[in-house]
Amino acid sequence: MIERVTIWHRGRSVREQRMLLIMAALFLLIFSWLLVVRPLGDALSDARARHGAAIVARAQAQAQVEALRALRTAGGRGLTEPVETVVARTANEAGFRLSRTQAEPGGRGVSIAIEAARPQALFTWIASLERQGVVVASLSTNANADRTVAVQATLRGRAS
Repeated sequence: MIERVTIWHRGRSVREQRMLLIMAALFLLIFSWLLVVRPLGDALSDARARHGAAIVARAQAQAQVEALRALRTAGGRGLTEPVETVVARTANEAGFRLSRTQAEPGGRGVSIAIEAARPQALFTWIASLERQGVVVASLSTNANADRTVAVQATLRGRAS
């Protein structure tokens, strides 16, 4: 096979031989660019994008950890009255009707249930509770048919 190609190549003029060599060199150059350089460039670009996303995610996680440490160190605002009283008063002010209120043993927390609450108003109320020194130990919501949610939560007071 190689001998046949060599005979065919020698049968060409010098000018044709040079043009064939240049064509073969250009073909190899383009072929290597398409099969090696371009995929490596794409892989490097993808790796840089993933690395950037990982750096952002790590920074966000560190910020959250620092916020939690600061909250734990500062202790937040302590309650001056029982958790049940604060929750019942603020729920009434926010327009929520508590269908169940049950104090936890030891007086540190309260379990509540609300049959229907607008999500935006609910989370605004929870944020105001946190500013007053009540933290959410657990929260469960289920969607109702009328664009409200049914809520079951356990709320605890922050230690003074």
